[in-house]
Amino acid sequence: MALVLNEDQLMLKDAAAGFLAEKAPVAELRRLRDEGSDTGYSQPLWTDMAEMGWPGIAIPEAYGGLGFGYAGLGIVLEQIGRNLSVSPLQASILVGATAIARLGTDAQKEALLPQLAAGELTLALALQEGNHHAPHKTAMTASRDGDGWVLEGRKVLVFDGHSADKLIVVARSAGSPGEDAGLSLFLVDAGAEGMHIERVAMLDSRNSATIVFDKLRVGGDALLGPENAAYGPLQRVLDIANIGLSAELLGLSVEAFERTMEYLKERKQFGAPIGSFQGLQHRAAEMYAQLELARSIVLKALQAVDADTDGLSALASACKAKLCEVATLVTNEAIQMHGGIGMTDEFDIGFFIKRARVAQQTYGDYSYHLDRFARLNEY
Repeated sequence: MALVLNEDQLMLKDAAAGFLAEKAPVAELRRLRDEGSDTGYSQPLWTDMAEMGWPGIAIPEAYGGLGFGYAGLGIVLEQIGRNLSVSPLQASILVGATAIARLGTDAQKEALLPQLAAGELTLALALQEGNHHAPHKTAMTASRDGDGWVLEGRKVLVFDGHSADKLIVVARSAGSPGEDAGLSLFLVDAGAEGMHIERVAMLDSRNSATIVFDKLRVGGDALLGPENAAYGPLQRVLDIANIGLSAELLGLSVEAFERTMEYLKERKQFGAPIGSFQGLQHRAAEMYAQLELARSIVLKALQAVDADTDGLSALASACKAKLCEVATLVTNEAIQMHGGIGMTDEFDIGFFIKRARVAQQTYGDYSYHLDRFARLNEY
C-alpha cells in the first residue's frame, strides 16, 4: 500500500487541523492548566469532537461508528499532537474502545461501543503498578468470590482515571508476578465501593490517577476477554495504542520543528538571521530528514492495523521506538535553538517537550520498544 493519504484522509486532515487550531490550540492547554480544570479537558470541546464523529472514527459502523479505520484516527491524533489538544480521545477511544472491540463479548460491545462512538462514555486503562511499563509484572489480584470477583491492589499513572466513567482494570487472577499467563481484565464502574482515587497532575499539564482497590467486588459479567489469558490480547491493544501515540508524537514533533524554523528566520545575531548559520542549517536538515522517516513508519503502522497484518507487534515497537527517538531529537533541538526564551513558561515551545516526554514513557519508552523489537526478531 502506498505511503500517501487518499482524498478522504486528506479532507479529514484539513478539517481536523482547522478545527483544533481554532478550538483547542496550545493556549487552551495553558488555560486548563492555569485554571485547574476538574476534568483536565473541556467538556464542550469533547462534545464538539463527538458531533464531528471523531470518537467513532475507528469503531465499526455496526456499533454506531464511522468505520474509517485507525489510519483515520491516526490523522486526528497527529493534529492533536500539533496543537497539544487535551481530550479523552486517547484514553477512551484509542485504548478503551480498542480493548472493548477486541476483547468484549457481543453484549459488552453492543452496550458500550455505541456510547463510546457518541462520546457519551469515557474509559481509562488501569494497568501500570510501578515506575516502568511491565504488564507481565502485574501484582494486583482478582480472586473468585462466588459468581464474581474481588479486586485488590494499587494502580498508578491511570490516564484520565480521575474523570472516566468506567475503568478497564488489569489484574492477576492466576500465577505470579513476572508470568505472562494468569492476567484478566475487568470493567469497573468509577466510584464503586472499595475504590479510592487520587488525582495526580503530570509534567505535561494533563492528569492521571493513583487508584487503590480495597476488596472491591465486581460481578461475573465484569470480566473483559478470556480469564487468565488476557496478556496476548492486551498486547495487541497496547500495540495499537503505541502506534496512535506515535502519530501524536509525530504531530507535536512536526509542529515544534516548524515553530523552530520560523524562529530561526526571525532571531538575529551579528546582524543576520541565525537561520543563515551553516551549523544550524545542518541540524535543521537532520531534523527534517528524521521527520520524513517518522512520517512513513507511522502511516505504515496505521495501515497495518487496519489490514490486521501479521507481525504488527514488531512494527508497533519499531514505530514507537523511532518516534521516541525523533521526538527527543526535535524537542531538544527546539529548546536549544530558541535559546534562553525556550526555557521560559511564557513561551509555548516548552509545552511540546513536556508532552513528548510523557507520551514517550506511556506504554513503553524507547529502550523498552527497542529491546522488544530485537526480541521479536530473535536478535
